[in-house]
Amino acid sequence: MMGREMEINFPPKRIVSLVPSQTELLYDLGLDEEVVGITKFCLHPESWFRSKKRIGGTKQVHYEEIAALQPDLILANKEENTQEIVDKLSAQFPVWVSNITSLQESLEMITEVGKITGTEEKAIAIANEIRGKFDALAKASRPLRVAYFIWRNPWMSVGADTFISHMIAEIGWGNVFADKVRYPEISLEELAHANPDLVLLSSEPYPFKEKHIAEIQSVVPNAKILLVDGEMFSWYGSRLKYAPAYFKQLTADRQ
Repeated sequence: MMGREMEINFPPKRIVSLVPSQTELLYDLGLDEEVVGITKFCLHPESWFRSKKRIGGTKQVHYEEIAALQPDLILANKEENTQEIVDKLSAQFPVWVSNITSLQESLEMITEVGKITGTEEKAIAIANEIRGKFDALAKASRPLRVAYFIWRNPWMSVGADTFISHMIAEIGWGNVFADKVRYPEISLEELAHANPDLVLLSSEPYPFKEKHIAEIQSVVPNAKILLVDGEMFSWYGSRLKYAPAYFKQLTADRQ
């Protein structure tokens, strides 16, 4: 997806995943024996989180532990992993890097991972299931103006070129910070000026709680503030199967 060339032993027998949402995809593709290493953020499935070798996080990995696993395929992501990690690991092992900002790109990733792991039929079935569920998702009847926050101190939102912003659009809502890119820092004064109808506080990467709602409510008193499941907005692997039903409930509550 990055236009890089790589050679792998096909199908790979020792896979390391540096991306939580892609780790879950590997599980749904039935690659239990093949996956030998995951990150400490790969929470799904829980059985893998408890049993698989954890090789660090997404931004800081333990290179020696990865080398000891002798992977014949490493899955990475442009946004979640650093260029340094990809370059250093690529010098020794095949590293496949995804680059995802939209639902369509996530479906392409799922299919491509299936191709390179010898599970293409299962991958296509998963991608088709996700596509079908999103096609059946009715857009919200009210196109609410939404501010989505991923971090606090500093407050950070999402720009138009992010997967989260695309998920907001899939619901039928609009991102009030669509004029920005990536993950901009937003002052509370900017939030007040944007005057959103709805503010979504994500469960990850910052663990927003009920106590943070009042802090935002004082800035935008007319907005509705909700805590939301960040995985439904930001995980772009097979977890997308569950996102349309979650979004449907969100929109039903906001009509």
